[in-house]
Order: sequence, then structure tokens, then C-alpha cells
Amino acid sequence: MNKMPVADLAKHVGEEIGVSSWILLDQTRINEFAHCTSDHQWIHVDAERAAREGPFGGTIAHGFLTLSLLAPTSFEVLLTRITPKSVVNYGLDKVRFVAPVRSGKRVRNHIRIASVEDKGSGRYLVTTENTIEIEGETRPALTASALAMFMA
Repeated sequence: MNKMPVADLAKHVGEEIGVSSWILLDQTRINEFAHCTSDHQWIHVDAERAAREGPFGGTIAHGFLTLSLLAPTSFEVLLTRITPKSVVNYGLDKVRFVAPVRSGKRVRNHIRIASVEDKGSGRYLVTTENTIEIEGETRPALTASALAMFMA
């Protein structure tokens, strides 16, 4: 596939630009995230208690762990199509945690180009609409609009 200039993303507003690879959210990853963020709530890290007392039959991934996958999955999808000099996170709009991700499930990101704003000097503010799908489930884990500044 030929790579396009960043400005050409504007031609794809409203389109799904791609889908990332599957990512396993296993207990090891959940525990590492808990360690990094000091969020050791039992619903995430205590498999026995979560199975016994929790509403999901076991542990679930932190919502913010799932949200943190936007950056690597966006890079995977977009950087195979465009060649920016650099990309800087600009923020998020309307994040919704729709369904929990049970430990051991795989997720992937469906990315749609929502807008591309030329900010001058080779900078483009790109807004993507992201839907993190849970393998085998009808409801997504989350939806979020992500903003990033692309330097062409």
C-alpha cells in the first residue's frame, strides 16, 4: 500500500480508515497496569474474590487500560497509511465505557476519521472516532473521540 501525505486524510473524513490487530487483555497485563497506576481494586486484581463476589464472573480490565490502547492501535492503523514527522496526543472527547473487558478477552480498535483541520505550518489536527471491539461480544468496550496533532 502506498502511503499518503497527512493532508490526504481529509479525503477520508467519515470513513473507517482501518482496524487494528487483536490485543489480549490477560491477567498479567491487568496486574501490570494496576501496579503502574496504583489502582489495585479487587475487581481487577483478585481473581478469587471477583469470581465469588463480582458481577462479571471474574476480573475485568481497568477502563483506563482499555482506553490506553487508543495510542498504539491508532499508530498501527494510521502509520501504515501516512508518514508524519511526528504525532502528539491532543486530547479526548466523549469517552464512554460501554462494556467491561473480562480478563483473557481480546480487543481491537475500529478507527474512523472524523475530521482533519489544517492548522498551518504543516500541522493537522486529526480527530478519530474509536470503537474498541471485544472479540465475540456485541457491545464494544468503549467509544472515544481522540485528537492528535500530526506534523507533516
